[in-house]
Amino acid sequence: MKIVKILVPLDFSELSKKALKAAEVFAQLFEGTITPFHAYIPLTDLDGFHYLGSGVTTQDNLVNVEKIIQNRLKEEAVELVDARFLTEGHIGIGNPAHAIVEAAKDFDLIVMSTHGRTGFTRLLLGSVAEKVLRLSHTPVLIVEEGSELSPVKKILLTTDFSENSYEAFDIAKKIAQAAKAEIDLLHISRVNDQEAINKVKITEDVRMKSLEKLVIKKFGDMKDSVRPVVVSSKKSSHEAILEVTQKNNYNLLVMATIGRTGLDYLMMGSTASNVVRHVETAVLSVNPVRTDK
Repeated sequence: MKIVKILVPLDFSELSKKALKAAEVFAQLFEGTITPFHAYIPLTDLDGFHYLGSGVTTQDNLVNVEKIIQNRLKEEAVELVDARFLTEGHIGIGNPAHAIVEAAKDFDLIVMSTHGRTGFTRLLLGSVAEKVLRLSHTPVLIVEEGSELSPVKKILLTTDFSENSYEAFDIAKKIAQAAKAEIDLLHISRVNDQEAINKVKITEDVRMKSLEKLVIKKFGDMKDSVRPVVVSSKKSSHEAILEVTQKNNYNLLVMATIGRTGLDYLMMGSTASNVVRHVETAVLSVNPVRTDK
């Protein structure tokens, strides 16, 4: 898959604008197009047109509302992104997360910030970005306020040796090749308090050999740009990944995730969701269930 069509959801907050700049980085790497997107709930003040500064009321014609939104999308995009990458903005109606996921079926990548107008809901697993991360079959790039994506020089790619985790390898490889970046391929080896130091070392050595073989198998002629890394940790997977990320100057973290629903997600959260919630590095999440591209 070559990343060409990039969808950038905007809620017109200052933070959401950061997604446009991140999208431009990928558009430059892959000669892509950027489509700004906004979803609204009609005939309510909740998504109300007050923050658009339009003066439109809920009784006005929806066509006029969408013209105003379209103009606002264009204004913000042109201000921040090279016009040669831009296409006409798209508008969705209804629940923002579901509207984004639906629109993204025609795109190769979603780029969005972790929170905008409803940032406080991050603490309740309720942000639009986290819902999109869980539901989307299109790769999702999440950027934080502290993310420094450009230039892409160091990429952290995670694996647990599952087939699902390998789904993120191809896109990480393409990004590294286009950006001439290096990849650290990370495996977290979980340990417990009862394990002896020598046993931990043996396990690390075994995992490292497996990781080295995986690099040769999956990355072929660019294997010299991929460094296998095994970290033994008593912490949860997402905590260990966060620790590694914080100790190194990675521009991008790439990982696979499976959309999870139900009580387990609400109580614990997936590894990817937990990482996105706490890390400042840009995170590219690939959902393994995608089969259409």
